[in-house]
Amino acid sequence: QVQLVESGGGLVEAGGSLRLSCAASIRRFGNYAMAWFRQAPGKEREFVAGISWTGGSTTYADSVKGRFTISRDNAKNTVYLQMNSLKSEDTAVYFCAKSFRAIAVDVSADFDSWGQGTQVTVSS
Repeated sequence: QVQLVESGGGLVEAGGSLRLSCAASIRRFGNYAMAWFRQAPGKEREFVAGISWTGGSTTYADSVKGRFTISRDNAKNTVYLQMNSLKSEDTAVYFCAKSFRAIAVDVSADFDSWGQGTQVTVSS
């Protein structure tokens, strides 16, 4: 059974930084691409960042390029999201997701397991 547990969310001032972590209980974690999505109040869930099975390829939403960095440690079964220069519009619940593909992807349909989410609130 796949289990994804996010942590690291919280309240931060605009311009600040947070680092999210996602601990995965997945057999052969290193075989699968991973990603972060987010959902703000009253909005649909949206893709934030994705990473391939080796970590050698990443992809980002335009809104976070240059500010967020996704990474993974396959030895620890963990994926990270470093968020810098945070803005009020980054306020959302952030979800970790596991793909059934190896390459970095950004479409919800390519993901088969989701965490419960962690709240990120950016005050302006």
